[in-house]
Formats: sequence, structure tokens, C-alpha cells
Amino acid sequence: MKVTQKTQLQYRIQHLIFIVLLLACIGFAGWMSNEYNHRSDWTAGKRHSLSNDTILLLKELPFPVKLRSYQPDDTSLNKAITEILNRYKQNKNDFSFELINPDIFIKQAKSDNIKQYGQTIIEYNGQSERIDTLSEESVTNALIRLHRNNKPEILFVGQHGERSINDTSPVGYSELSSKLISKGFRTSEINLFQHLLPVENSVLVLGSVNKPLLENEQNKILQYINKGGQVLWLQDPMLDESQLALTIDLNLNFIDGVVIDNNQEVNRMLQLSHPAIIPILEYKRHPITEKMKYFTLFTTATAVTANSQIENSPSNWITSDLLITSASSWAETDNFMLGVEFNKEKDLKGPLSIGIAQQRQIKSETELSSQRIVVIGDTDFIANNNLGNGANLEFILNTFNWLTRNDKLISISPKNAPDLKLNLSAPLAAILGLLFLIALPLFFFITGAVIWFKRHKKQ
Repeated sequence: MKVTQKTQLQYRIQHLIFIVLLLACIGFAGWMSNEYNHRSDWTAGKRHSLSNDTILLLKELPFPVKLRSYQPDDTSLNKAITEILNRYKQNKNDFSFELINPDIFIKQAKSDNIKQYGQTIIEYNGQSERIDTLSEESVTNALIRLHRNNKPEILFVGQHGERSINDTSPVGYSELSSKLISKGFRTSEINLFQHLLPVENSVLVLGSVNKPLLENEQNKILQYINKGGQVLWLQDPMLDESQLALTIDLNLNFIDGVVIDNNQEVNRMLQLSHPAIIPILEYKRHPITEKMKYFTLFTTATAVTANSQIENSPSNWITSDLLITSASSWAETDNFMLGVEFNKEKDLKGPLSIGIAQQRQIKSETELSSQRIVVIGDTDFIANNNLGNGANLEFILNTFNWLTRNDKLISISPKNAPDLKLNLSAPLAAILGLLFLIALPLFFFITGAVIWFKRHKKQ
């Protein structure tokens, strides 16, 4: 192609147009970035975004949220905090926050009773909550507590050998109590002789007993139920005779024996040490379990069923199964510690229910209200050493939310990161070890030797 003065001019014009268009695109992109903000989180578990549970909670909050976080003058720290809080602001238009240096604004820090860096005040609907650390879990838990106008009281019956919320040992319930308090509940351990049982805004927690319930105590529990009180009953195998009246009132039947699931494949996959440790992998449809995605683990559990009732009876319970074992399970009536084997003459074949929810309408003097009961055939699964297994914590928090009619708060739980641990099978780990520790070094050594030999030969 012959280069002329005309083609040179055309080339310059094209070059100039290209530069103008490029600058225009850069300017337009800059304008778009100022006008619009879009983030995309591709991490497994969405660790750089709010969890779906937190987003659902923010949609349920009708009033504005104001947050004051007292932080030192640290640019990188404040930038990280701002990023976390902006996630809330993006999902709730009336969420506002400010970062305050307590060394400068001393009077305001004193009015908020700030004792140390990092403390944060959250205000909502005329109430305030102070948290010591700033994270999604702590902020969301504080919002849950503020959202509850009247904190429900969880009453744990004691004095009969039940597990205690003051017990910090592996078999105690102190961790459960701490979690409930962080979620906006009040917890207390009661003596049926010394305490009244308030029906309103409370849940009575019954456990397996080593010492029989006295007649006066039995009557007090039955009166609480007949008045419409909400109950969570946790029961191990071997029901005490003093609890029979309660089973009759609730139309329940606890099946003899310990539930066993000797599915070798599942036990190997979940690394379960004994068939008396029961995994629940699938859940029946119910508000407590409908959003649960992970398994729960129960130890030495008993199966429970609801007895048939007279039709159209005013005390009829509507019963829903929550926790159903697999078809390979059964109720072992022999000593399961000496070995397990299904005996069709004595043992009941699965699937079995180890958790049920009951509901009925109670007519008071002024209105018709709903009464809710949950019965679970195990007390071990929420002990300090088991609360973190699978979705045990999520299940029990959902249960208390349902019992206290806070259904919209069900499944508000900490977000886990599923990609922090690489799980490899033994053969794959061996292959990767051979590849990176032997094969690749050997390949590079041979390649280097060949190159050196060829160069040496040319010389």
C-alpha cells in the first residue's frame, strides 16, 4: 500500500478518534463507579457478604438502626469496619453508623459508658445495646435482642438430677445458656417448690430425672400445661414413673430401648464411633427444620410417638415429626454396650421418630391462643461437648424461637466458611504426594540433566 499525505492524515484522524473514545470510556467508567456501587462475592460461604439469615432479619426490622462504634485513630482498622457496616447499610436504607474516636469525643464516650476501644452502641426502637466486638454475628445478635420487645424466659427445671445451665463440664448446659442469652432470651434454673411458673412469655424445659418428681411438682407442671404453657421436654431412655402422668396429658409414648443405626457407610462418612450415635440427615417439613441444611447428631436417644386421640376432642394435639431416623435403624432393647443386633421379636424396626412437635388451640377467658410443645428423645445433643456438632445449635435455637412464637427469627445463625479445610481421600492424598514430592522433582532433575548434557556435548 502506497503511503500518501492523504492516508497519513486519515491515520492521524483515526488515531485521534481512538484516543478521544478511550478517554470518554475511561471517564464514563469513572462516572459510573461514583454513581453506582456493585459488589460480587464469589467466596464459598459468601464470607464477604451478609448471610441470608441476617438479610432476612434486616427486612423484618421496621424501625431505623443507629450504630456508634468507638475505635482508635487507625485508618486500616476503620476501613475494615466501614466495609462490614456498609453491608448492613446496603440491605437496610435506614441503617446509619459513625466511627468515633473516644480520645477526642471524651464526653460522648462517657455518656455511652465506653470502657475500651472497640465497644459499639446499637440503638433501635428506643432501646440500646452495647457490644464489645464488631462482627456480623455480634451485630446481628444484638439486633435480635433489640427486636424482641419482651425477652422470653427459658425455665430449666432442676433438683432432680437434670442437666444444669450452671454446669460448665462437658455434660452441662452452660454453653447453651450463653447462646440463648446472646440471642435475646433469659435463662434460669428453677425449683418447682420455690418458684411460680409464669405461663406468659416463657418456656418450661423438662429433662430426664434421677430423683422422682413429687406429686406436688407433677401437679404444678400439669397446671402449667393446662393453662397453655409452652414446653420443651428432653428425655433419655428409661422414663421415670413420676413422669407417666405427663405422657398421658400430652398423649405421648416413649418406646423402650436405645435407638441404633448400624449403617456402616454413614458411620464411616461422618466418622461416628458407635451405632448409638444417631445422625439425622433429612428433616420433615416444619418451621423448625425447613431451612436446615446440615445433619444433627443424637446420642443414646429414645424414640417417641404420639398416641391416637379421640376425634374432635378439645384437647387434641396436632403432632408433627421433626427428627426421623433412617430405615436401617431400630430400638435396641438389649444392652447396646455389649454389641448391637436387631431382634425382630423384641426390637422395633425404623424409621423411628426421636423428636416431635405438638400444637393445639387453648381457650382462655378472653381469647383463643396456640400452645406449642416439643419433645426430643435425647438430652446429650445440646450438652457443652455436643452443642457444636453438625447443626445441633441451629436446631435448638430454632426450637426455642418456634416455642416462643418468634418464627421469623428461625435460622438466624453464624455463617460458616466451608472452604477453609481441604478434605482428600487417602488414595488422592497419596497420588498428590507422589506427584509433588517425587514425580515433579524427578522430572525437573532429568530435564536439567538432558539440557546440561546437550550443551556440554556441543562444546
